[in-house]
Amino acid sequence: MKTLKEKMRKPFQSLISSNGMHTGTVLKLQQASMQDENFVYAMLESSADGISRITADERLLKFGRNEVAHQKASRWYMQLLKAFINPFIFILLAIASISFVIDVVLAPPADRDFKTVIVVSIMVVVSALLRFTQEYRSNKAADRLKSMVKTTATVLRKFNGQVALPISELVPGDLVYLSAGDMIPADCRILRSKDLFISESMLTGEALPVEKNYLPIRDADKHQPTELNNLAFMGTNVVSGTATAIAVATGSHTYFGSISRSITGERPETAFDKGINKISFLLIRFMFVMVPVIFLVNGLVKGDWLQALLFAIAVAVGLTPEMLPMIVTANLAKGAVNMSKRKVIVKRLNAIQNIGAMDILCTDKTGTLTLDKIVLEKHLNVFGVEDDEVLKWAYLNSFHQTGLKNLLDKAVLEHAELHDYLGVEERYVQVDEIPFDFQRRRMSVILKMHNNKHLLICKGAVEEMLPLCDSAFEPGENRSLHIENDHVVPMDKTMRNIVLQTSKKMNEEGLRVLLVAIREFDPAHPLTYGVSDEQHMTLTGFIGFLDPAKPSAQPAIEALQKLGVAIKVVTGDNETVTRKICRDTGIPVQQIINGNELEAMSDEALDASIDSVSVFAKLSPLQKVRVVKALRSKGHTVGFMGDGINDAAALKEADVGISVDTAVDIAKESADIILLEKDLLVLRKGVIYGRRTFGNIIKYIKMTASSNFGNMFSMLGASAFLPFLPMLPIHLLVQNLLYDVSQISIPWDKMDDDFLKTPKKWDARGVSRFMLFIGPISSIFDFATFAVLFFVFKANSPAHQTLFQSGWFIEGLLSQTLIIHMIRTRKIPFIQSWAAAPVVALTALIMAIGILIPFSPFAPMLNLQALPLHYFPWLTGILVSYCLLTQWVKNWFIRKFHTWL
Repeated sequence: MKTLKEKMRKPFQSLISSNGMHTGTVLKLQQASMQDENFVYAMLESSADGISRITADERLLKFGRNEVAHQKASRWYMQLLKAFINPFIFILLAIASISFVIDVVLAPPADRDFKTVIVVSIMVVVSALLRFTQEYRSNKAADRLKSMVKTTATVLRKFNGQVALPISELVPGDLVYLSAGDMIPADCRILRSKDLFISESMLTGEALPVEKNYLPIRDADKHQPTELNNLAFMGTNVVSGTATAIAVATGSHTYFGSISRSITGERPETAFDKGINKISFLLIRFMFVMVPVIFLVNGLVKGDWLQALLFAIAVAVGLTPEMLPMIVTANLAKGAVNMSKRKVIVKRLNAIQNIGAMDILCTDKTGTLTLDKIVLEKHLNVFGVEDDEVLKWAYLNSFHQTGLKNLLDKAVLEHAELHDYLGVEERYVQVDEIPFDFQRRRMSVILKMHNNKHLLICKGAVEEMLPLCDSAFEPGENRSLHIENDHVVPMDKTMRNIVLQTSKKMNEEGLRVLLVAIREFDPAHPLTYGVSDEQHMTLTGFIGFLDPAKPSAQPAIEALQKLGVAIKVVTGDNETVTRKICRDTGIPVQQIINGNELEAMSDEALDASIDSVSVFAKLSPLQKVRVVKALRSKGHTVGFMGDGINDAAALKEADVGISVDTAVDIAKESADIILLEKDLLVLRKGVIYGRRTFGNIIKYIKMTASSNFGNMFSMLGASAFLPFLPMLPIHLLVQNLLYDVSQISIPWDKMDDDFLKTPKKWDARGVSRFMLFIGPISSIFDFATFAVLFFVFKANSPAHQTLFQSGWFIEGLLSQTLIIHMIRTRKIPFIQSWAAAPVVALTALIMAIGILIPFSPFAPMLNLQALPLHYFPWLTGILVSYCLLTQWVKNWFIRKFHTWL
């Protein structure tokens, strides 16, 4: 009953099978797989001559174009509009509006003041334009990377014969001709084939091409469509061979299309979005509490409520971290530019911080950990020992076959050094061939040797070859090439067991194993060799193939693990191969879960075990999404790296989706970051840049939050006991603007090495704790400055308020600017750690400007005055004491809470 209610609530989802396909399509494909050719024609209302153009047009209207749903970048004006959607920008716009009403609309013409409105508006526009420019450029770069795919297919149409049609015009029932290099244009049932191998790595993660044939599979309804070898799927590629196939499903009803449909729509909220929102609302709540308190205290003490409102608005501007959107965007944009120089394109700026916060990287195996290239890994004699004699026979077989050479043959022929040494063409002449077929799963070449005898060399699958061998070579001590004098021993039960054990051991190492056997014939044998001659052979040994680990994979994984990033392999390939690659690359294999086991697990069971599982094998696309969701629900920041159709949905679900420029378009559209090199070492650099960027953002937030908190204590104290405003609204605005300018250089700052060693996450509680402990330190020295100005310089009446305000203006600006150097590192500033040159230069310039303003011609306009020179020794003493106390509190804070930034 509960299941029925679920289906009624989510009718569309109930039509989706566990592998992400529409259940109607699954049944249709299984039916087509089970039945013979004539039944398939009847089922799809087609024929051996194809369908007519009129029928095709009708079906095009019924089923739609053979295209999949794509997630396209928004138009430029929508991207520009989204750049303004930020809580702080909304607050600044509200402040600018209130200021415009009070300072311009309600003010007499002579007193109209646009300064606040202009300053705040500039901050809003610069921040939004910076974000828009960087994201727009990144999206354009990503669009340029989109691969050009073949857009036509050869189709047989009734009355028209063979025609080349755009793939988008294919409909169910169309007959399609396939050959090497073609992309499969729809989900098809193969009707006729010869030596057909299709690469499905982009769909399933399997590195090796899959053998396909046309034979009906009577129990097809008990298997997933992707496991049926007489079906071919849209988006996969023909590696070798030829075929005629009939389109069963097109467009969004295909396997590819169902995955595309699942990834269109809004992306889930990432760790960055959640973190920045928590921090934003913490600072906003703080502002909403403090500003009304200051307004009330000033209004009650001074009695001038309009002046109190203007002062409260200026305080609100001072409290609003209005530069946060701009500093965040500038940091992210700077990170994106740096990463682009290192072959990394950042499509979504927020991904830079997410990659720094990432503590788990889920990666596909094929092409990321491996070379994405089949190599001949081992050539062993019957006793499982490396033997070049076996390589010789394999090379002769692969070289002399005349059919299309598959990836395994190409891997053998990589050993070109044998060619001249063996005299492959001079000493061996091909006289006949018994081609590969799917029933025998083997192929043979017959060569004429220098002694005129004929030599049959056969290679094929272990279970097919072993019954045909009645003897084997005993290699002896010499393993070198071209000996041809090994002893022949009978293939008895003991020898057969040795062969099977060796084969099993190689399979457990993730190798694809073939046997190589030979048989000699007299020169008089007729040149009509056939399958009956493939018996009484002598087994020479094994050849084992593998998509091996990249040489760079192990050092890259070690580097990521040192940075606190755990690696989990999430692949569509099988567990045996995956275990071998994990062993070679240094990924600890604690526990493996395959797709069938995952399907049977409840969400609670998955949550309980997921942290200890390092490998997920044979997963469908939706299962990959489930793994990512489970990891995120446990508080992890998850990166997902993949390049296939089967990775697209998981790329979108992850906090940071990482793909490569050679990936399928759908994967690139789902990714946040695109690597121009498929290498984890490039990713390591990205992680470090992400952490550096996050460090510079959190610096600004903690500096601003603690500084503003301290200022509010000072404001409250001064407002309560002074008979005048401690600072005019214009002073607050100018001081705030100068302080903000001093922080523009933060994106160029460095981070201490110890900060970069662990993943970094947003912590709103940490920010509020920092604010409460560090903020009030500045208030102590503000009150010391008040005391000096009030008692030493007698600025204690409304007549002398300009002197008081000028003194606090300079002290407030200098202490705020110095705190940048105190907070940016947990070390002792200027002794153990220096800021980057732009930060030192800009903060020094702003401090100099702050000191000079009261002495400049602008002073009367800003209601400031020149200070007596003997004020500055007092100021120096106050600032030095401030730095010393801040350093002492910093050391205590680190010991107490084991954190700083």
